[in-house]
Amino acid sequence: MSIKKSILTSLFFLIILQLNAQNELLQSGPMVGYSEMREVMLWVQTKKAAEVKINYTNKADKKDTHWTQTVSTEKNSAFTAHLIADELLPGQSYTYDVFINSKKLILPYKTEFQTLPLWKWRTDPPAFSFLTGSGAYINEPEYDRPGAGYGGDYQIFEHMAKIPSAFMLWLGDNVYYREPDWHTKTGMLYRYTHTRSTPEMQALLASKHNYAIWDDHDYGPNDSDAGYPFKNQSLDVFQNFWANPTYGIGDMKGAISFFNWNDCDFFLLDNRWYRTNNDRTDCEKTILGKEQLEWLKNALAYSQANFKFIVIGNQFLNTSGLFEMHSNYGYNAERQELIEFIQSQNIYNVIFLTGDRHHSEVSKLERVGKPTIYDITTSPLTSGPAGIWKEEVNALRIDGSFFNQRNFAKLDVSGTNAERKIDMRFFDSNGKELYHYEIFKQKPTK
Repeated sequence: MSIKKSILTSLFFLIILQLNAQNELLQSGPMVGYSEMREVMLWVQTKKAAEVKINYTNKADKKDTHWTQTVSTEKNSAFTAHLIADELLPGQSYTYDVFINSKKLILPYKTEFQTLPLWKWRTDPPAFSFLTGSGAYINEPEYDRPGAGYGGDYQIFEHMAKIPSAFMLWLGDNVYYREPDWHTKTGMLYRYTHTRSTPEMQALLASKHNYAIWDDHDYGPNDSDAGYPFKNQSLDVFQNFWANPTYGIGDMKGAISFFNWNDCDFFLLDNRWYRTNNDRTDCEKTILGKEQLEWLKNALAYSQANFKFIVIGNQFLNTSGLFEMHSNYGYNAERQELIEFIQSQNIYNVIFLTGDRHHSEVSKLERVGKPTIYDITTSPLTSGPAGIWKEEVNALRIDGSFFNQRNFAKLDVSGTNAERKIDMRFFDSNGKELYHYEIFKQKPTK
């Protein structure tokens, strides 16, 4: 080998070692959070205290490049950083690079995001697609129950990353707290870090926008409710690891938020913070709480969106009255109140997006002359699928829509403003299509 070639080879390996050393500071992410016309939230987790910043560039104009603020990661928030890209133009696509301690990371997957387009009063709403799923259990044998691992098929995240779509909507049980995690913020941060570091998940986080609600397992113990003593710590950790537009609305606490995507509104609800204990019989039972329910009613009445998606951890329409759905444990009065509100106020094109059940299905409530209501349940992603419950009879289930295997859903919203529709598909953990169903924009009857 010549001296020149030897020097070049040595320099090459030195550069690789330096890059690897810098990448070793990255624990998980980057993740793309909420999107608006002028602002996008980005998220990164490091392994120890570090300085993080992001450079982002408009794909259509390479000169249009900017930096986020620099964030110093700290132990008490598991070394997570939330970075705001705030020099953006509407309707543009951007690439981005992560810098830790002023060194650029070299990542093996796309890092990109988009801003919402300025379309209203100008064109028909643009078509877009998004993914949904719930129940992401990642095995850790030393803390799992004895026996076969409950989680599996992690490749589902890789297939999700490859499917063209604007964002991923995480429907709860996005991590599964175990016994060592329930009673301290330290335990919760540990569990989130373990799950978020799953290698197969990284490309999905980095290239699609991510929004999340929670359910019992990423709020506290199984079936936990308003009485959970550590819910303030749990909400802090939820905020550390997600990049939603809000965490609560106004003075109302909880994992509650809202976002708009083109002609669709998404109401992200908290089914744990205000929830009455399942076994109580001495009171008026609630899952949402009066304040959250009133906010939802007002927000639905105000919404002019073509489709209004109500995102909540537990099934809403299922009539079987089993487990933690809205028709069980005395919560049906609240369920009926919301149904009557939607239909009496003629609020059309309401679709519930739900998880929890370890199976997927589509439910449909129709009444003559009234708005039709849908409930699309998607579960699980990587946790264990449920058995088939012989006693479960959901009178509103659409025939052929039931699947009790690991899966995710994709919803494509398209068409003119007047003839908008949704193409909904379930996919298995290897990206194979399982089921297709169409929902058409319903127009008020005269």
